[in-house]
Amino acid sequence: MMVILLIRLILLTAQAEDLTLAGAVRLAQSQHPSVKAAEARVNAAALQREQAHSGYLPRLNYMESYQRSNNPVFVFSSLLAQRRFTEGNFAINSLNNPASVNNFQSVLSAEQTLFDAGVTKRNIESADLRKQLSSEEKRQLEMNLAAGAARAYLGVLLTEEGLHVAREAVKSAEADLARARTVREAGLSTDADVLSIEVHLAAMKEQEVRRKADLEVARAALNEVLGLPLDTDHKLTTTLRQMETPAADRQAYEAKAATDRSEARQALLGVQVAEKQSAQARAAYFPRVSLRGVLEADRGRFVTQAGGNWFAGVTLQWNLFNGFADRGRIRESQQMIAATRSQADQVRNGTKLEVRRAHTDLSSATERIALSAAAVAQAEESLRITRNRYEGGLSTVTDLLRNQVSVLESRLRRLMAVHDQRVAAVMLEYAAGGLTADSEVLR
Repeated sequence: MMVILLIRLILLTAQAEDLTLAGAVRLAQSQHPSVKAAEARVNAAALQREQAHSGYLPRLNYMESYQRSNNPVFVFSSLLAQRRFTEGNFAINSLNNPASVNNFQSVLSAEQTLFDAGVTKRNIESADLRKQLSSEEKRQLEMNLAAGAARAYLGVLLTEEGLHVAREAVKSAEADLARARTVREAGLSTDADVLSIEVHLAAMKEQEVRRKADLEVARAALNEVLGLPLDTDHKLTTTLRQMETPAADRQAYEAKAATDRSEARQALLGVQVAEKQSAQARAAYFPRVSLRGVLEADRGRFVTQAGGNWFAGVTLQWNLFNGFADRGRIRESQQMIAATRSQADQVRNGTKLEVRRAHTDLSSATERIALSAAAVAQAEESLRITRNRYEGGLSTVTDLLRNQVSVLESRLRRLMAVHDQRVAAVMLEYAAGGLTADSEVLR
């Protein structure tokens, strides 16, 4: 039975793929379904530019129709258009009571805008801005995925280390239980001491069980961020270790966030879009000039009895008054400009706050690492001394258990401090708008 279990463990280990922290970020940015949706939105925005550019090109239309009637006006005009009108058609009876005629009409029309007060130009510029907005939204999504993948990855590492600490605590409690039984047999303690350590051992085993469950959930959460099946197995190769804190000061990160943060760029692009819309609204005060040409063929039969004509003209269309609707649109666009500028200010302050929070968390976590490392050493030394004293009958089981719990808690606090430092470093890079799969904080 043990052989079978060992073989299964070897196979599972062989199937697990190595995954670094930076590799997890790259995988999330390429595999997650939301990235494909963002790419489609960028492509759609690029196609909007093609639509806007069509304003510079002529519009061609073709129409084919068939009509039959004995309406005097229709008969008269159709015969003229077909070049079949004769003197006999001037007879009063023919004019008042004509026989029905067919008219197969083919019309090819072309229209070219000569002047539109810059409407087409601003449409193209607005489309370019919307494409940039879509690209920034995609970049923001990629950064969100990078931050989420890093947090999930570090969460798995923390849970794995926590499970290791819990297992060490179980081994330590088992050793203390054996030691307590030896001390009892020597007559230096009572059954109550042994029972107390047995209760403590059960509590440590419960911690181990809980951390096993937490690890399973943490691994599933990592796979969800990566866009993979929840049961996908990975061998995480990046270790949970203290990192060197970045050298740049907070002001440098705030300045970087003002220019590199995707939300800040989107806010500025939003202002430019609103300004283009305002200019577009003012264009309604200017005339529109277009050139139109028509080729027409009218036939009594589908192929024969035909007559052709053409038409060409220039049209100037100028909206002189439409009930102050244009003025209302201009005022509305001006208010939208003010709103987007205020939103940009709000985003700027928000990104600065995120930088300050992440920078403070990073400094705090770094200080906690130093304090917790000293606490771990002190707790382990205290436990060693207490064990020696307990074996000599100089300390109580209460002192022993208290020191065991202190060692466990100090080790977990140190792990949490290291985890928080790594997460804070990632979030500082994210807040400054520079988090990528190649960022130093992911090493």
